[in-house]
Amino acid sequence: MDQRFEALQQWVEQQYLGELLTLEPASADASFRRYFRLHRGDKTAIVMDAPPQQEDCTPFLSIARVLLKCGVHVPEILAEDLQQGFLLLSDLGSSPYLGELDDSSADALYGDAMESLLQMQQRWPKQSPLPLYGHDLLVREMELFREWYLQLHREMEWDADQHSVWNQQMCLLSESAQQQPQVAVHRDYHSRNLMVIEENNPGVIDFQDAVWGAVTYDLVSLLRDCYIDWPRERVEQWAQYYLQRLKEEKMVPDVEWTQFLQWFDWMGVQRHLKAVGIFARLNHRDGKPGYLGDIPRTLGYIQEVSARYPELSGLHGLVAKL
Repeated sequence: MDQRFEALQQWVEQQYLGELLTLEPASADASFRRYFRLHRGDKTAIVMDAPPQQEDCTPFLSIARVLLKCGVHVPEILAEDLQQGFLLLSDLGSSPYLGELDDSSADALYGDAMESLLQMQQRWPKQSPLPLYGHDLLVREMELFREWYLQLHREMEWDADQHSVWNQQMCLLSESAQQQPQVAVHRDYHSRNLMVIEENNPGVIDFQDAVWGAVTYDLVSLLRDCYIDWPRERVEQWAQYYLQRLKEEKMVPDVEWTQFLQWFDWMGVQRHLKAVGIFARLNHRDGKPGYLGDIPRTLGYIQEVSARYPELSGLHGLVAKL
């Protein structure tokens, strides 16, 4: 296939000298990482290929070890070579939530996912600090929408007044995120990164970009997924259940539902602005057009939520007709 694959094959063979091994593509994601499934007789493992020039495996390793201690079902590290960018991981299977979710399975699968999320938020140790999900990063992510989707993909340009409205609305969304209780945030907790597992469901992957940020971020990633959508009433029921669990664990004792829902809604707007920008960037910069089909759903979330809040009317005016 290529020189990296040959080097990866040699490295894997060194881990299992004398054994009959086969490697097959497992998945690729929206980064430079590739994944292969290793077969050793009736046993399997996952091999991650993360080119060191583009990807740093160190956060993945350190976060994986903490999440395991939190009780979250993440891959175990079987072998590592940071210099080459190769990791050998336990296999969490090939059944992502996205292919298993339907009207009858959603309550149980999301229930498991919310319990796993609660474990991460509640048990993350203070002695393992994460990068802060603060104003600069929140705004930088939202700017991907203006740069990659609006200006490059749609070839549109706002006037000075529209840019001013945009900047004001970004600050409002950032302030809302920072007002929330701050916890460990997976940052991509959705149906493509959760695997259906028989024991200790779900398996959780793609957590290397974890940060310390808003309590609703991962929840809205899960329930207002860019790849599958649900009626708002059902989403609110799940979110209300999660608030109750947070209260039971005394993590947000004084937060009322109306406040939590606003945090949830506005956090979703921030995330979905970022996601639309990333989907456009994947197409134009990385030659990955497959995510363009997810833009209408993701943009629809922004339009729907911004129409519900007078404070976001400025943003709604900018996105309503896109």
